[in-house]
Amino acid sequence: MRIASIVAVGGLALTAAACGEAPKDDNNAGSGAKKFSACMVTDVGGIDDKSFNTSAWKGLQEAKAANDNIDIKFVASKAEADYEPNLTQYVNQKCNFILAVGGLMGNATSKIAKANPNQEFGIVDANTGDANVYPMQFDTAQAAFQAGYLAAGMSKSGIVGTYGGLPIPPVTIFMDGFVDGVTYYNTTKKKSVKALGWNKETQKGSFTNDFAKQDEGKKVSDALVAQGADIIMPVAGGSGLGTTAAAKASGGKYSTIWVDVDGCESTPDCSAIVTTVVKNIPDAVKEAVVKAAAGDKLPATPGFVGTLANNGVSIAPYHDFDSKVPAELKAEVDKIKADIAAGTITVTSKAQPTK
Repeated sequence: MRIASIVAVGGLALTAAACGEAPKDDNNAGSGAKKFSACMVTDVGGIDDKSFNTSAWKGLQEAKAANDNIDIKFVASKAEADYEPNLTQYVNQKCNFILAVGGLMGNATSKIAKANPNQEFGIVDANTGDANVYPMQFDTAQAAFQAGYLAAGMSKSGIVGTYGGLPIPPVTIFMDGFVDGVTYYNTTKKKSVKALGWNKETQKGSFTNDFAKQDEGKKVSDALVAQGADIIMPVAGGSGLGTTAAAKASGGKYSTIWVDVDGCESTPDCSAIVTTVVKNIPDAVKEAVVKAAAGDKLPATPGFVGTLANNGVSIAPYHDFDSKVPAELKAEVDKIKADIAAGTITVTSKAQPTK
């Protein structure tokens, strides 16, 4: 299977094992061959963020399942100051492949990669430009465009919203696509649904400034709900769980759209999640590690960019909302996917990865 072939995978809630090591049952004795070690450093969201860190770890687990000669482990960063020492400790441990997770880790990864040019690195949601760092990026604006159109079509109040964790490209790319999807709905349907929380032109909007604190997510979404929003898309990692939990408790007053990992497989709040803008990290990570373990060179250029055309991004099934989304709207959302993949609709974002 080539690297561009990605399938949607659900998330996996996982409690971090002591010292960031993988659980014991991942330590398959395998054959007597020398193990290939794949070592992951999370960003501050932690391993159990139900989002991109969880997704990346699932990719490593699937790589190990495909090749039991691969050993996997992770260390969770508590603060940004941990990135460099965590990466360095894995260099010192002579890990064969070191995976950094999240755009926040770009600078630290580039610094350690430059200092260790013979070490192979990978990074999710960034492109450092270093020859020994394999970038895995995702054009989530494309799938978020579908989600924005869907939200506009489902909204009863005529107001939807989004907010982010931090104003960084892997976050704002979702928000750009979402508001453009709402605009496209208004243009094609001659409607005037409002999108709160993000202005694509000024690149200003609502943020929690955190990827872990659920109360911060709830606080931001409460403000959007107070302004009339009845569908909200948090792009804030674990902070967004404050929104999905509150939406679930609202008894249908408002609902949400999750991101990164299918929220119905990764959170307890499926009944409040219309769909998820999926970033298919697990398969990208799995294939990168399996290839590296086989001795294949992972080219930093072009790296991997997930799109609707290669199923690197997608929207998840509607799950509990399947009977609530009108058939006509479902068909329109599907047509948007086909049109974006074919280039008939062009989705743009200042945060889009280079292809």
